[in-house]
Amino acid sequence: MACGTRACKKADASGEKGKNKIQGAIVAIVTPFKNGKVDEETLKALIEWQIKSGTHGIVPCGTTGESATLSHEEHMKVVELTVATVKGRVPVIAGTGSNSTEETIMLTRHAKKAGADAALVITPYYNKPTQEGLYQHFIKVADECKFPMVLYNVPGRTSVNMLPQTIARCAANRYIIGIKEATGDLKQVSNVIRLCPKDFTVLSGDDFTALPTMAIGGKGVISVASNVMPKEMSAMADASLSGDMDKAKGLHFKLFPLFESLFIETNPVPAKAALAMMGKISSDEVRLPLALMSEANQGKLKDILGNYRLI
Repeated sequence: MACGTRACKKADASGEKGKNKIQGAIVAIVTPFKNGKVDEETLKALIEWQIKSGTHGIVPCGTTGESATLSHEEHMKVVELTVATVKGRVPVIAGTGSNSTEETIMLTRHAKKAGADAALVITPYYNKPTQEGLYQHFIKVADECKFPMVLYNVPGRTSVNMLPQTIARCAANRYIIGIKEATGDLKQVSNVIRLCPKDFTVLSGDDFTALPTMAIGGKGVISVASNVMPKEMSAMADASLSGDMDKAKGLHFKLFPLFESLFIETNPVPAKAALAMMGKISSDEVRLPLALMSEANQGKLKDILGNYRLI
């Protein structure tokens, strides 16, 4: 099936990366569960709330969406439901990565067929590939799928760091349009921006580095905090990208306690607990091997949410 996105049509037609609107505060949306199954109605409601709140994009089936414990059938359904609910109002960047290149290709082809705007493809985890292995993995996925891809570098989850020089090699491919950089290392982010083409989109993979990343030329953040405070995260990104750094800094420091609180236990456990406390989801259920948040940390999170008047 031919790619239907504006970015991919441009790439197919001219051999160049098309201009895309993947920028700003993009929510790595949680996958709500109810009695062990994906709660589709709640997911649709979350998406509508996100769009109403001004979020700049939706990432289903990312780390925050518990992609690691979704079956292939569930994964595909979540992507399809997200695309159908969004209806083109904001970009949908579907998580499609795996530690298997063939599985990554399969999931990326599905996201393309489902009508997503791009795929978010993580560096293979557990295998611990070399830099050459990483390069060959991403180029094979890009060449096989012919679909806009955002790389995802998160060494804390995968035990492998994709180096700036390797990212720059990948960026020469017309379908590899950007990266979610979650090393938390601004030296690395600076080198990625320095070495890659000007139209290559660099997004922070951590809320706490979103503002610094945008200050040095990044285009936004794929955000956990946007699950909880999408309006404020979008406002911070808008201010940063428009050059209103005083406003952006004010929002950054206002949101910083939330950034910290959402990682007092493994993501997305705190995000789901927060949404449940706010009444946005009916259950804070996560899938094993993740466990519900401890009572002590629930108390800390509740205090933070209370300070923001979210509960």
